[in-house]
Amino acid sequence: MYSKGGKEMSLEKARQDYESFSEAVKEIFGERAEITGQDYVYGGSINDSRKISLSTGDQIFAKTNTIENQKFFETEITGLQALRSVGEIGVPEILGSGIDQEKGISFLLLEYLECSSKRKDYWTEFGHQLANLHKAECSRFVKSDNENDRYGFLEDNFIGAGPQNNTPKESWIDFYRECRLLPQMKAAENYFDPDTMRKLDCLLERLESYLEEPDFPSILHGDLWGGNVMCGSDGKAWLIDPAAYVGDFEADLAMTQLFGSFPEEFYSAYNEINPISADYPQKRDFYQLYHLLNHLNLFGRSYFGNVIRIIRKYV
Repeated sequence: MYSKGGKEMSLEKARQDYESFSEAVKEIFGERAEITGQDYVYGGSINDSRKISLSTGDQIFAKTNTIENQKFFETEITGLQALRSVGEIGVPEILGSGIDQEKGISFLLLEYLECSSKRKDYWTEFGHQLANLHKAECSRFVKSDNENDRYGFLEDNFIGAGPQNNTPKESWIDFYRECRLLPQMKAAENYFDPDTMRKLDCLLERLESYLEEPDFPSILHGDLWGGNVMCGSDGKAWLIDPAAYVGDFEADLAMTQLFGSFPEEFYSAYNEINPISADYPQKRDFYQLYHLLNHLNLFGRSYFGNVIRIIRKYV
C-alpha cells in the first residue's frame, strides 16, 4: 500500500525478467499457486487485461501484449513506481513482468483493485491527494546530466499507444513545444491544409504568449481522464495506467476536463492545497490540444474538429 503523511518512498523494484507467466505466479505466490480462473477486464484498447484467480485465494490483475510491445509495460512500470514512491495517493503494487516465449506474449502483473463504494468525501480526498502529489519534490524523476533540467522524465514512454518524448529541458515552455505539441503536429500534418499548418507554426512561435513557466515542477500522471482513476476497496481514488512525466500540474487538471469533468468539489478541494492559476482556463485549451492531436493521430478524423477549434481560437 502507499505511505501516508507525504513521506516519500524509494522507487520500488519489481522483477521484470520472468520467462513465463506460470513462473512469475509461482515465484510470487508460492510453488503451489495455480491459476483457477480468468475473467476479462474491459476498458482498454491496447492490452489484453484479465483478473486472475489463484488456488491460494489471491487475485491479481494481468496485462498481456505481443512480445514486440513489451516496452509498453516497461515504461508503465517506471511511471507506476514514480507515482507510488511519492506516497500521497493509491497506486497498484507492481508484482512482476516478463516475456512468455511459449505463449508469444509479454505480460505485467499488478495488485488487483477490488472496487468498492466511494467514501462520502471521495472527491474532496482525491482533490487533496492529487494536489499533494503535484507539490511533492520530484527532481529525482528527471534523468539528465544538466542539473538545471527540471522537466521531462526518467525515460520516454507512451501516451495511449503513441510515443511520448520526455527529453529533459530547463524550460517548461520549451519542453511543451518541442516534446509535446511539435511531435504530434508533425505526425498529424497530413490532416492539415497549408493555411492551418501556418497557424500551427504561429501558435508554436507564440507559445510564451499563452503559457507561462510554472512556479515549480510536478510529477504528473500524464493521462488523467476518468477511466484512469479507480475507487479501491478503501473507498478512495487510485491511479492506474500513467503516462508519467514532470511538468506543469495544470496539464493534469486539463486532462481531467477533456472528456467531461470531475465534480466541482474535486477542484475546490485541490485548490485548497495547491492553488489553480487565474489563467488556467486559457492554458487548459493548450494542454488539451496535445491529447486531441494524439487522439487524431491514433483514432482518426473524429477529433479533427476540436483540434481546429483550439487553433482558430488563438491564431
